[in-house]
Amino acid sequence: MGDAVDTVLGCGVVLKNAVGLVGVIIILGICIVPIIKLGVLTLAYKLLAGITQPIADDKITGLLEQIGDIFKISLAILSSIAFMIIIGTSLVLKISNSGMMYR
Repeated sequence: MGDAVDTVLGCGVVLKNAVGLVGVIIILGICIVPIIKLGVLTLAYKLLAGITQPIADDKITGLLEQIGDIFKISLAILSSIAFMIIIGTSLVLKISNSGMMYR
């Protein structure tokens, strides 16, 4: 009876780890699209500011550079939050596995 219980608990841990790995992959899939969009927008505004510098007023060029900086800050915030969510999910999986180790 004890071996059957250990086998069932071991299978439960394997299933939980698989679901956790799929959860991390889903989180990456959800976060990668906005990260790419913000990266493209940052590059586009910085490029546009560089192109308009010789022909446009300095205020317009400064505005475009500041918009690019805002997108860069938003990109940094989004990337760090996504990284923290992935680390948090991994820690929850690791902590729940340590409970099985004491058994």
